[in-house]
Amino acid sequence: MAKGSQMKPDGQENGKQVELVEVSVEEKLIALYGLQQIDSQTDKIKIIRGELPLEVQDLEDEIEGLQTRVDKFQEEVRNYEEQISEKKQSIENSTVLIKRYGEQQMNVRNNREYDSLSKEIEFQNLEMQLAEKRISEFTAILDGKTELIKESKSKLKERESDLRIKNSELKDIVLETEKEEKDLVDKSNDLNKKIESRLVIAYNRIRKNARNGLAVVQIERDACGGCFNKIPPQHQLDIRMHKKIIVCEYCGRILVDDDIDKKVKGE
Repeated sequence: MAKGSQMKPDGQENGKQVELVEVSVEEKLIALYGLQQIDSQTDKIKIIRGELPLEVQDLEDEIEGLQTRVDKFQEEVRNYEEQISEKKQSIENSTVLIKRYGEQQMNVRNNREYDSLSKEIEFQNLEMQLAEKRISEFTAILDGKTELIKESKSKLKERESDLRIKNSELKDIVLETEKEEKDLVDKSNDLNKKIESRLVIAYNRIRKNARNGLAVVQIERDACGGCFNKIPPQHQLDIRMHKKIIVCEYCGRILVDDDIDKKVKGE
């Protein structure tokens, strides 16, 4: 056994006593902080990939709303076109009646019949004027609806183009991040195997309860990098000694110093 190495018995394997190298607290902190960096990268990938589907869903909802709007306007246009057609037919009918009543006036036997036909002609003329007024009103509304359909279709075309772009981006990001995420997960699993189970369990529990998924944080400006509460000088000294694992008394996160950060980053 090399001088300086510390070994400890850890059960039997194939009838022989198995000895494992005892890992120092500093090595445990490096492993935990390294695990945190890997898991944080995985979290970022999930966040990025999580936002795009929401954007795609928003675009799909907007497109559906625009299409519904276009369909509604088109239905209204058909209704106004039918009403305009009905009014034009009404004018044609009134024109035929006016001609017929005018011919009948030539053969009346008395003034009463003549006046009666005159009133009918007058009524039909009023009906024609009202129909022409309605046609004018409906035509103006129709022009407005047609313009709205044009604008909505133009916007719909733009949103459909945006959706195609976003779907393409999402597809590319999924393809890119799937491999990156798998590599990170593999690295995380490898590190998990190097850390004793009780620490892994504690680490995962803290991560689950932390809003930002940070279980191991660095001291920043004499404060916890997770909850930003001030850390007493004595605790900071203990953290820099790397003799024991120290957690924040406010949020429960595991605390490390910049020396651990540098060693994880290979500086």
